[in-house]
Order: sequence, then C-alpha cells, then structure tokens
Amino acid sequence: MNTSGIDIAAFITAMLAAGFVAAVPLLLASLGEAVAEKSGSLNLGIEGMMLAGAFFGFLAAYSTGSAVWGTLAGIGTGVVAGLLFAFLTVTLQVDQTLVGIAITILGAGLTAFLYRDIFGRENPSADVALWHVHIPLVQDIPVIGPAVSGQPVLFYVAYLLVPVFAFLLNRTRFGLEVRAVGEHPFAADASGVNVARVRYIAMIIAGGMAGFAGAYLSVTDLRLFQVGMTVGLGFIGLAIAMVGAWNPYRIAITAVAFGLLRSLGNGLQILGVDIRTEFITMLPYIGIMVALVLLAGRTALPSALGVPYVRGRR
Repeated sequence: MNTSGIDIAAFITAMLAAGFVAAVPLLLASLGEAVAEKSGSLNLGIEGMMLAGAFFGFLAAYSTGSAVWGTLAGIGTGVVAGLLFAFLTVTLQVDQTLVGIAITILGAGLTAFLYRDIFGRENPSADVALWHVHIPLVQDIPVIGPAVSGQPVLFYVAYLLVPVFAFLLNRTRFGLEVRAVGEHPFAADASGVNVARVRYIAMIIAGGMAGFAGAYLSVTDLRLFQVGMTVGLGFIGLAIAMVGAWNPYRIAITAVAFGLLRSLGNGLQILGVDIRTEFITMLPYIGIMVALVLLAGRTALPSALGVPYVRGRR
C-alpha cells in the first residue's frame, strides 16, 4: 500500500525499528534506577553517569576499534560513579539530592572538557564493527519482523535484561533484601540484613546500567560522542522507572512507548503533516508528564526512598 509515494508497510517498519532502538538506552538506565530506588536510593546523578559512560565508552571504542571494549569502559565508568554516589550518601550520609545533582553537573562538565581537550574541534566517529543478529522465522513476519531482526547484539541484550531484572528483584534473596531495605531499613537491619551493603550493591548496579546506556548511545547507536548528547535522557529514565512502578516489564513497555513517540515525530515530518517541529519534539516528554500525572495517585514510593539510614537512629 502506498500513500503519496510512500510504502506504508515499509514506513511503519522503519518507525517501529527507530522506536525500539530509541528505547534501548532508556530501558537500560531505567532498569538500574529501579534497583536503586527500590533500595531507597534516589539517583538523580543518572544523567551524569550516562554522559560519563557515553564519553569513556566512545573514547575506548575510538582508541581500540572495539565496541566490546567501548561498552565495558562505559559500564566500568558507571560503576565508579555509582560507588561514588553510594560512598557519599550511604557512608558519609550526604543528602542524596545534592549528591545526584553534583554528579550530573560533574559528568556534564568533565566530559565536555575532556572531549574538547582530546579532540579539539574534530568530531570523529568510532570505527567499530557491530555484530548484527538475524533471527530465523521472526525476520519473515510482515512489518514487525524486519523491525526487530537484524539489530546489533546489544539491542537484544538490553531487552533480555528485562526478565533477568524481574527475576533478580522478585525471585532472589537479594531482591527481597532490596525491597526490605527500601521499605523498612530498621526492620531489615534487625533481621540481619546489612543495609549499607545492599544499597552499595544496588548503586553499583544502577551506575553500571547508566554507564551501559550511555555507551550504547555513543558506541552502538550513533558511534560518536557529542557534548551533552544525552539531552535529559537520564532524567527521562528516572521518570520511566517511576511510571513503570519499578516493575521491569512495565518499564520496558513505557520505554518502548517513549521511543515510539520519538520516532512518531520524525514520521509525521516524513509524511508531510503540517505540525510545528517544536511540538513534534515535545511529544515524548508530554507523554511522560501525562503518564506521571495519571499514575501519581496509584504509585506508592518506597517508604525509605531518599532517606539516609543510620544504625540505631530512628
């Protein structure tokens, strides 16, 4: 079927593919944020962690020509940032909001400085080979098949992490401890759970996933780094974790919906729909705000979210 010279089936396939790809960094960051918030840590530094992961991931990929090393460097950078957050908020008891904002500012400033210092006015791209996976049978499904088959391997890793995180949070002892520490840290401590250890591990996971998200953006998706390239995606990831009620499957659906809204804006322009570009760009963010408003009364925050825990003090 064609409309104004455009193959509608091919157009929808391209839109779906763009939406699924756009959802990946948000999905990765949101899954990590869900673990952090479930443990009682409000990680407002997620934006800075994503930026740092994007820069150091790109730097490693550019230097080695390997997407694997780039991704690992991004994850490692995020882990270091998560440890810093945990040390300041759990060990030193510094306010989580202030620490998160500071890490975001540090990530933005440090990556901008280092990028300009190393590359100057150049805008190099990472010459890395990506392994694309073609899924038998799935790729033959009309419209949807070509959108989900033939993607880079990390695309599938991201979506496969959804059931992994669901299992981690709901079916393991660690997940039980995370939920206990986020809801009733005093009771968890009294039952023998090391609150500090659980929050440290949760922040390591959150930081690593934020770094992974940034590295995916700069190494696998765009293969380049730009100053401030996350443009608020970290904070959107934080909102998605809340909209998804810290449930990995709901988070995945919300992330994909956001990604599809982003691709819808480009699609409307291709179709020649007479809508201002600024409004099209706003669509996904409006969608997140509407979702937050509609679900605000139905979503109960973890009781100890953002509250520091000091043993023996209530």
